Amino acid sequence: MRPSPRPHYGLAKPQENHYIGGIMNLELLRQVCATPGAPGFEDKIRDFIIQEVAPLVDAIRVDNMGSVIAIVEGKDTEKTMMAAAHMDEIGFMVRHIDDKGFIKFLPLGGFDAKTLTAQRVIVHGKKDLIGVMGVKPIHVMSPAERTKLPEVTDFFIDLGMSKEEVEKYVSVGDSVTRERDLVEMGDCVNVKSLDNRAGCYVLIEALRAIKASKKKPSCNFVAAFTVQEEVGLRGAQAGTLDILPDFSIALDVTIACDIPGTPAHDQVSRLGEGAAIKLYDGSIIADRRMVQFMKATAEANKIKWQVEMLPAGGTDAGAMQKFVPGGSIAGAISVPTRNVHQVIEMASKSDLDAAVDLLAACAMNVDKWDWSWNSVNQCQSVCDKPAKASKAAAKTGKAAAKKKKAK
Repeated sequence: MRPSPRPHYGLAKPQENHYIGGIMNLELLRQVCATPGAPGFEDKIRDFIIQEVAPLVDAIRVDNMGSVIAIVEGKDTEKTMMAAAHMDEIGFMVRHIDDKGFIKFLPLGGFDAKTLTAQRVIVHGKKDLIGVMGVKPIHVMSPAERTKLPEVTDFFIDLGMSKEEVEKYVSVGDSVTRERDLVEMGDCVNVKSLDNRAGCYVLIEALRAIKASKKKPSCNFVAAFTVQEEVGLRGAQAGTLDILPDFSIALDVTIACDIPGTPAHDQVSRLGEGAAIKLYDGSIIADRRMVQFMKATAEANKIKWQVEMLPAGGTDAGAMQKFVPGGSIAGAISVPTRNVHQVIEMASKSDLDAAVDLLAACAMNVDKWDWSWNSVNQCQSVCDKPAKASKAAAKTGKAAAKKKKAK
């Protein structure tokens, strides 16, 4: 059973301070996290997402790389906003099956090797097989080996089968994903692959909210569920070259280091403090116009938000900003997440809801903002709310002209 639809974004004027609140679609998040899709092997998650979003959009297609491109026609068909969430999750590829049936593998995405210890995985061959990550037991390690941090190459996958049995179902080149169910912990969810099934969830629910509003978004809204982000933003690059958006928003997780032993300036984001509006990461300096628009939209609609500056790492936003002739006006909405790239990734339900609310509100109100560079270069105190931005910019322009004439 699905929860009640979210409120109708865009119906209330910002000055009314209309509260936008959602109901967590926990079962959708559970399913989207459980459905496998390592980089280059996104078939099952792609099919699941198409099934979810097809009734919510005007057109849907799959590009040559395998990204899902879902389109909602806007009031202004000359402009396009692209919102992208990558479908792929970090995983592995079978590299070798030894004489005893143990599997060696290559990583697909970045791993902290010590987090692989004592984990279950799923090998996706002719049928799915549960395996465990094995490594040399500490009991037989030398003193030097005990002090050394493990590397990915130290691990193997044990299926509990002979080589002959393994080869009935598994071939070199098959994909492997991690196994861990979603559980609720207080106001949080804890599960594998919130990076970036959280982003997919946010994008699906934002499409649902736009559909429920029975109003067109400000401009054409293209929801791109991209492939192979974890190995180099590859799907987003190809998709952006195809879509050529004027405005771009990536949906992804960000690090929440709000844990014991981490100083405040290193925490990046905090659980429960709202959707994170990106300022910077290793792939992008977010467009100041987009940052101000997101902040003002959140404030106008009473959506809880925080800022994010990620010292290293990147998102699809980096590709969407630059793979358009002349560039696009790009930013990102992130879901604060603890234990990123582990099987115990944790996010706040209220932060997920806030991210959905903010994306939907941005899609419905992009036409209310003055996107000229001149407006950004003026005092931002005049741009508290989207509805006031154009008037404020015009007022500033008149004042400048009057001053110039006086000289």
